Amino acid sequence: MAQQRKALWEADLDEEFHDVDLNLAIGNYGQNGLYDDAQPRIDEATLIAVQQQVAQQAALAAIPDPVKRFIVHFHQAVLDNNLAEITVAYESGWNRLTDKFYAKTEWPEAETIAPLVNDDQIFLILYRELYYRHVYSRLQPDIDDRFHSYENSCELFNYLLNSDGPVPLELPEQWLWDIIDEFIYQFQSFCVWRSKVKSKTDEELMLLVDGSQVWSSYSVLNVLYSLIQKSKINEHILALQQGKSKEEINEIVGEYGSRPLYRMLGYFSLIGLLRVHSLLGDFTLALKVMESVELNQKSPFTRVTACHVTTYYYVGFCYIMLQRYPDAIRAFVSILNFILRMRQYHTRSYQYDQINKTADRMYALFAICNALSPSRVDDNILNVVKERYGEQLAKMSRGEEGLPAFEELFLYACPKFISANPPPYEEAELLQAYIEDPPVEPAQRHLSLFLNDVRAKLPVPTLRSFLKLYTSLDASKLANFLDADEEEMVQQLMVMKQASRSISRVENEKGLLGGQTISTSDLDFVIDVNMVNIAESTVGRRYAGWFIRNTEHAQRVLDTLRNTPLPSFKPAAPTAATPIKDPNASAPANPPRTGGQRVAWGGVKAA
Repeated sequence: MAQQRKALWEADLDEEFHDVDLNLAIGNYGQNGLYDDAQPRIDEATLIAVQQQVAQQAALAAIPDPVKRFIVHFHQAVLDNNLAEITVAYESGWNRLTDKFYAKTEWPEAETIAPLVNDDQIFLILYRELYYRHVYSRLQPDIDDRFHSYENSCELFNYLLNSDGPVPLELPEQWLWDIIDEFIYQFQSFCVWRSKVKSKTDEELMLLVDGSQVWSSYSVLNVLYSLIQKSKINEHILALQQGKSKEEINEIVGEYGSRPLYRMLGYFSLIGLLRVHSLLGDFTLALKVMESVELNQKSPFTRVTACHVTTYYYVGFCYIMLQRYPDAIRAFVSILNFILRMRQYHTRSYQYDQINKTADRMYALFAICNALSPSRVDDNILNVVKERYGEQLAKMSRGEEGLPAFEELFLYACPKFISANPPPYEEAELLQAYIEDPPVEPAQRHLSLFLNDVRAKLPVPTLRSFLKLYTSLDASKLANFLDADEEEMVQQLMVMKQASRSISRVENEKGLLGGQTISTSDLDFVIDVNMVNIAESTVGRRYAGWFIRNTEHAQRVLDTLRNTPLPSFKPAAPTAATPIKDPNASAPANPPRTGGQRVAWGGVKAA
């Protein structure tokens, strides 16, 4: 039937248009390929831009409304330089929305949220700084993330350092520290990732060849030193120590150093250099750059808890690698006591977990120091160390048996050292040789240097245990105790003598490298011909501090009791068994007793 209808339609068409030129009637619409010829003339870039705009609008529409409102509010706070609002948005809003919407995914890209902030490039740089920090902390960054985070850091520091005059920007101190801290962390992470040659794909190898200057040690150090120089922070600290007025200080440091943004960035860059030089293995230079910074509770770095903890961690570790164990112990005791006192406040910080991890590593380093240089230390810290690392602490006092314990604690607590030079990605032959015979890992190299010092001091605990039993001892008898000849015994005594001496800072001394030689042991000896004369000095327990602390505690308890209001007295409601007293009735024949023993709250106890 369909075929029949089709045939009739075709027949009608032939009859009506038999004498008509259909080409003239219909025209050449779409038949001569004019549209196809015009297609190449369409601007492909415009088409791609339109497609990207549509995709961007779709991505923007997919962002939850609370996130959009937060970004708009955050941008306005930055524009207004409203530190209070910026601090709330940075420390609370960002982390709360991350946990709610982006715990396992990336935040929207900066290009997506650009319409919300009127394409403000400065705010977008700050946003990308938070964006890549989230990728590094919660996700696994790929090579594009590593390269782009470096480019964004360069844009941020170029804006701060190369603008015409100080930039009109104010950020909270916590964020300024996090910018420096994250910059160094991403550099450290890239160096560790770059050194693992075998896991690289061909594409990654090509990118590493082309981007040989990305995250180079020179560029990172250049940024930190430039911030210090621009802010004149060392001159600022020196002027403060000399007691100069604010006007005099502003004249010394200039227009950059007088701005809180540059001053704090310069100050945090000093702490950053301490960290970078420690990661590169130059512990003397790490302490040298901190020459003007005072390690006390009034220093500016104490205002940011994470900076406070980081400073003492790297200072203490540098002292360990320089074999200045008393100074390391003093640094660790100071910061660990601070963390114990402020524990309830740290729980409110979004960096609570990181502070606890760093504190745990410092307890391990403290255990190493106490094993190598026994001294009377804070009981609270020592009790925590025994609770966490009691087994390792016991092993480290048993000579050769304790080496694995030293190695275990050192590798756990040391920083993730990096190599300043990348593998030779530019030359295939050298790269192949590098793969076949890789160099020693930086952590293993520093561990080897540390264990060499430990091995030299292994006889000290055993020798010390024998000397503590005598006031004088024949040399041959001591040699028999040690199962060694007299010459070897004398060598061990000299090792013990050397181990009981150390360079230590003098109180209120400027700089972290200075100091004088002190005795670190309560046991001393003199060799007189064939006799070893031993002298042991005992330090009496300091009772004054104990009594003062407990007296203050008792006073606080007494003041609390005095300020506590007395409980209100509520008369019992009359019952059927209790007759209601008539106010007009005469007094009873037997008045209540007023004698007897008085009890709490003014009552009287019957005799």
